[in-house]
Amino acid sequence: MEYRKQYEAWLADKYFDQDTKAELRVLEGNEKEIEDRFYKELEFGTGGLRGVIGAGTNRMNIYTVRKATQGLANYIKACKGQEKGVAIAYDSRKMSPEFADEAALCLNANGIRAYVFPSLRPTPELSFAVRELNCIAGIVITASHNPREYNGYKVYWEDGAQITPPHDKNILAEVAKVTNYSDVYTMDKDKAVESGMYQVISSEIDDKYMEELKKQSIHPEMIREMSKDIKIVYTPLHGTGNLPVRRVLKELGFENVYVVKEQEQPDGSFPTVSYPNPEDAKAFELALQLAREKDADIVLATDPDADRLGVYCKDNKSGEYVSFTGNMSGMLIAEYILREKKKTGTLPKNGALVKTIVTTNMADPIAEEYQVKLIEVLTGFKYIGEQIRLFQEQGTYEYVFGLEESYGCLAGTYARDKDACVAVMMLCEVAAYCKSKGKTLWDEMIAMYEKYGYYKEGLSTITLKGIDGAEQIQKIMDDLRKNPPKNFGCFSVKVVRDYQKGKCVNVETREEYDTKLPASNVMYFELDKNAWCCARPSGTEPKIKFYMGVKGESLEEADRLLMELTEALLTLAN
Repeated sequence: MEYRKQYEAWLADKYFDQDTKAELRVLEGNEKEIEDRFYKELEFGTGGLRGVIGAGTNRMNIYTVRKATQGLANYIKACKGQEKGVAIAYDSRKMSPEFADEAALCLNANGIRAYVFPSLRPTPELSFAVRELNCIAGIVITASHNPREYNGYKVYWEDGAQITPPHDKNILAEVAKVTNYSDVYTMDKDKAVESGMYQVISSEIDDKYMEELKKQSIHPEMIREMSKDIKIVYTPLHGTGNLPVRRVLKELGFENVYVVKEQEQPDGSFPTVSYPNPEDAKAFELALQLAREKDADIVLATDPDADRLGVYCKDNKSGEYVSFTGNMSGMLIAEYILREKKKTGTLPKNGALVKTIVTTNMADPIAEEYQVKLIEVLTGFKYIGEQIRLFQEQGTYEYVFGLEESYGCLAGTYARDKDACVAVMMLCEVAAYCKSKGKTLWDEMIAMYEKYGYYKEGLSTITLKGIDGAEQIQKIMDDLRKNPPKNFGCFSVKVVRDYQKGKCVNVETREEYDTKLPASNVMYFELDKNAWCCARPSGTEPKIKFYMGVKGESLEEADRLLMELTEALLTLAN
């Protein structure tokens, strides 16, 4: 049994510290746990690492972090980029500061300077810092919105976006070549600091980042007028958002910002939530309690690395707080930016709105309304960030706004990743604008539904852990690929998009055409009745995700259609 050999090797090898060995010895007799920790290497995917913290080859620990960093260092040297250095940030999760230092010291030992933030920072600020400091790459230690037992390691390239082809595959190949831990370099931190290889990033970057955020405001004068009238409740969910979000709202002039005290301080154990995810209604329990006390207009939550934003808003008619999906909040911001820029004459003639393939199709009529180019990319905000670079290099379009369904968006081009800090300030501006017109965000959302159609989307996830789970996920995808369904319940399949093969097939005419996107293990089905669904294995967790979207004539009809489609899709998957 190969996993047993790996387990025993870690216990015997002097390279591994005594705490690691003590953790592993406790597992003796628990064969299933030993197998899960050692049956494979923690996979360095196209974005980096993500896994449960612990000892073992299939876990996040200082050794797997060093190993990944050694592969990255080898690639940077192959690109002759070692003189530019690497920026490093980390969030509030357990072991985040330690993993950040391990990455920095491995780079230092390879002759590559590391610029490290002195304390936790939002992921989008790292994206900004990479370009501001003229680095070749960046690293963020975070597991984003995953459960508390996880941590992760995301890699950015010199354009400030997460790595995309060809760099992702090339870095992955270099990491795979590092098979022996004795080939991994590190050095003493005091020596690294003394030599100037380990440098702490100054607060000047914070100030510059803040200025870029504020530049995205369209009507700062309106915010000042409404500053005393609008009430905002915010929670950072024990993560990195607390200081930057409060700072930008204060500097813009918002006066009534109430922070959930129990969730204000960074804490990697996330004591008040089982799952620090702003997509999860349970994460909002304390925030909604405070909102009712303060009679807040808007309730906001950011995830631990502050790149995703969850939203509730008060419906004055019912007196209840209504939840917004990432699609809804993204569309509210997009409509506001496009409409107000058009009014003020600042909307570029060659403007572009960018979304992922699983993001709401409401983006289509909005782009048409304001005569901007709509561009679809694969799932993952890195592909939106990549478009910003391509627009600038090719002189084709000007980026106006980008969004993905998973609660992430970006206004402006100062960063190349989704940014919950800018999303907070923009949505608060939209809420202030609505209030100045005697409306709420929910009123505005209903108006958009009436204007563009009642679009509604859903996401269902099946978790399948371990070796057997990975095989089950692959089987589901293989079945959908080899024998694509002709219908999902009452919805007929019109077009099958196989992004792995790069082909679309019209079911009726059998006409084939290219997806025009990079290869990815995704199956997408265009359906009749303006509906669609999609299957995609998660790149960071042992899950398969099923996305779906419908368009109804009313909220009630959209709800019914979405329920029917979801049931049909999950029945087929099981």
